[in-house]
Amino acid sequence: MTTHPFPGGTSVTRLTVYPDRCAADGLAGGTPHMHLASTEAYVVTGGSGELHTLDGSGHRSTPLEVGSAVWFTPGTIHRAVNNGDLRVVVVMSNAGLPEAGDAVMTFPPEVIADPDRYAKAAALPVPQRRELAVDGFLRLKADQKALAEFYDGAVALVRPSVAGWRELWRSTVAAETERTGAVLGALASGDGSHLREAALHSAPQSDTDRLGMCGRLRTHDVRLIQ
Repeated sequence: MTTHPFPGGTSVTRLTVYPDRCAADGLAGGTPHMHLASTEAYVVTGGSGELHTLDGSGHRSTPLEVGSAVWFTPGTIHRAVNNGDLRVVVVMSNAGLPEAGDAVMTFPPEVIADPDRYAKAAALPVPQRRELAVDGFLRLKADQKALAEFYDGAVALVRPSVAGWRELWRSTVAAETERTGAVLGALASGDGSHLREAALHSAPQSDTDRLGMCGRLRTHDVRLIQ
């Protein structure tokens, strides 16, 4: 069976943002983190909330309501805040890379600097993990100069994984781009033979929730083509 990935080599996930509140600042929602190679998009399908982000331009709070569509690039620290039954469809570039580790949570600098301590912190139950990451997030928010140090520490953490990420990217996103290039070349020469292979595909939603960084996830495994 020929595999045709989801458009653009992206992934799609249904997210129900955590409703419980963090002791550090009283806000309900997820664990602040960033992605190092992937752009992420939110399309809000229910409830309301806010997206708290932190980057080189400072801290920002963006309202989220039904119909909102926002996206943010690598290096944007983000945190979904739930003001009431916030539900989102998440579209992620570079399908597979986030699952492979393309995310670093905003733990305090002493944790970011130690891969073993980071791994132990990342394995904590969701409430404890979130409290620790919110602590680090609040420090970064209060001291913008610390953001560069956080970026450097995050790069050091993921660097050993980059070779594997590159192979994953080559077999998915890059392969899909090359396929489009081949199609355009064929069309330019008057060859439409690929149209004879047209087909409909679907990816079923997972049967159970998975606990993610921002909430409960229902994934669509776009690798399982039907």
